Amino acid sequence: ALSAKLLELARWMAAYYCCSIETVMRSLLPQVIRKAEVGWKKQLFVARAREATDDEIEKLRKRAPRQAELLDAVSKLTAPVPAADLLRETSLDNQTLRALEKRGLVELREKAVERDPHADEQFVASTNLTLNAEQAVALAAVEEALAAPETAKPFLLHGVTGSGKTEIYLQAIRSALARGKTAIVLVPEISLTPQTVERFKSRFSEAPDMVAVLHSHLSHGERHDEWHKIQSGRSRIVVGARSAIFAPLEKVGLIVVDEEHETSYKQEEAPRYHARDVAVVRAKMENCVVLLGTATPSLESYFNATRGKYRLLNLTLRVDDNQMPLIRVVDLRQEKRKAKSLTIIGEKLHTAIIARLEKREQTILFLNRRGFSTSLLCSACGEARECPNCSVALTFHRTASRLSCHLCGHTAAVPKKCPACHEDALIYSGFGTEKVEAHVTQLFPKAEVRRMDADSMTRKDAYRETLRAFRAGKIDILVGTQMIAKGLHFPNVTLVGIINADLALHLPDFRAGERTFQLLTQVAGRAGRGDTPGEVFVQTFTPFSPSIQFARHHDFSGYFEQELEFRERCDFPPFRHAVLLTVRSAHEARAKFSAETIARRLREALPDEFILSEPAPAPLEKLQGQFRFHLLMRGQAIVRLSRLIRETLDKLPLPEDVMASVDVDPYQLL
Repeated sequence: ALSAKLLELARWMAAYYCCSIETVMRSLLPQVIRKAEVGWKKQLFVARAREATDDEIEKLRKRAPRQAELLDAVSKLTAPVPAADLLRETSLDNQTLRALEKRGLVELREKAVERDPHADEQFVASTNLTLNAEQAVALAAVEEALAAPETAKPFLLHGVTGSGKTEIYLQAIRSALARGKTAIVLVPEISLTPQTVERFKSRFSEAPDMVAVLHSHLSHGERHDEWHKIQSGRSRIVVGARSAIFAPLEKVGLIVVDEEHETSYKQEEAPRYHARDVAVVRAKMENCVVLLGTATPSLESYFNATRGKYRLLNLTLRVDDNQMPLIRVVDLRQEKRKAKSLTIIGEKLHTAIIARLEKREQTILFLNRRGFSTSLLCSACGEARECPNCSVALTFHRTASRLSCHLCGHTAAVPKKCPACHEDALIYSGFGTEKVEAHVTQLFPKAEVRRMDADSMTRKDAYRETLRAFRAGKIDILVGTQMIAKGLHFPNVTLVGIINADLALHLPDFRAGERTFQLLTQVAGRAGRGDTPGEVFVQTFTPFSPSIQFARHHDFSGYFEQELEFRERCDFPPFRHAVLLTVRSAHEARAKFSAETIARRLREALPDEFILSEPAPAPLEKLQGQFRFHLLMRGQAIVRLSRLIRETLDKLPLPEDVMASVDVDPYQLL
């Protein structure tokens, strides 16, 4: 049931991402459609069958008063209604209804109904907002491309946080629809959807099925119905996470990728595709316009824009002339000398929070680490409690009072004594969001504090409820992980505290600096979106790192030039493509031997233009009980490199318990 264009896209993905076409098809067709286990939801509807005579009604009132009451309710109906609703309203039971059916007075019929994840929400229609000069220029460029998509280049819309990018998307979609086309909008991460869906559904509320939503929190049934709504052409706009790029829309006119730098667009299991890159290729195949929007472009996209491959559109001002927030960098080394212990909330941040609470303004505290404390150490022998399957320390979670591994999910009880030296000298070190929440509650007993991370948001509607309470001003301080860093808009937030900016900065990954810069800029962008200017406190042990200094001055182009120089010196993307080959096995020696054999074969097969590194243990050497070895290849002709790797691996039989996986343009190097 897939269009020829989508099949062509599947063939391109198999060749580029070095995987089989079957693997790609698994991503293209959702499981519920492929396996056809879930059908339409059937519901029983009640309608009037014939008019009852006065005589019959009289008899019923005497003999079966409940049937008479139900008949009375049915006679008032103008159209068939679900039986369950009618019985709930009249507080009567199914038996009564079946008795009326027997008498031929009511008719019962099964009908297929849609499962709509947003059925119980009201969407108030919204109209176009007036654009400022910069927005108008950007929109005009996109509309011009919509008129002649054959010659249009992909657009990179680089707008500071709060510069009104979403409004441009909405008006551009409106013009695409006016030309009889359809549109796909990709948004990262689930936390964006309640707010984003609301904006799209309200703007296009003229037809109830106009906007379809695809993301991972849908039930199988909801996904089945949304997919068929798109397939049948009833929905003309699809909003969703990365897999929505495969939506079976016909006549696509516009594809929008919001927050294009976001790493969650990259899939971490095969096919390891990047939704932004697939969007650009699909747009080329469908002859449509593609618009990538972000406040912090990925180096690859910005590089393409400076080289003329993409067209750059800039938005430098916040809407309503709001000021960019003031960023203050706090040196934790000095705070530590003052406090003599590990500081969670420094003196300056503490004073700033008190000032906000007095003014009834809201604060967001950000820390990219879950749990209560990051490790359990023995102060006598220095032994940390490690995960038996992965080479990382276990994290202590106080609410569940267990140690757990965030990589494989292994959990363990908290020991009373050190298992290594049997001394009673265990101490908790480091801290995660759970401890920050407890600490903040203790410091500000009168404030309403809430936490938002993967541990506290396991229920389906937990997000929506927390964000709603925060918007209504019922929460004073929100503590969270990267879930709260993205595209959310709360005008009353005037203070953002970044508890520790170093967490991701010193990882052994060439993108570590870029990610830190993006995260700081994005988190800072949550402050001062209303009338009061915002302040951001960044706590760090390395205040002079370029990522932190450039983010502090909101200077993207300065950061870009400095980072690009480093990438060119080291032959990293965007100058060359990278391919990461991971060999893993439960037996360390076999994994190592296989990695060395593959490296030898690849050296014979690859021409000199490609750079091949020596096989080495991965930075995270053991994961989920498997030992991992890495081989990094770099080169410019990526499709050729992909083909050569594929041919080499096909010819090489690996031992049964050794797995090799290939990641083209990798985002995770750990």
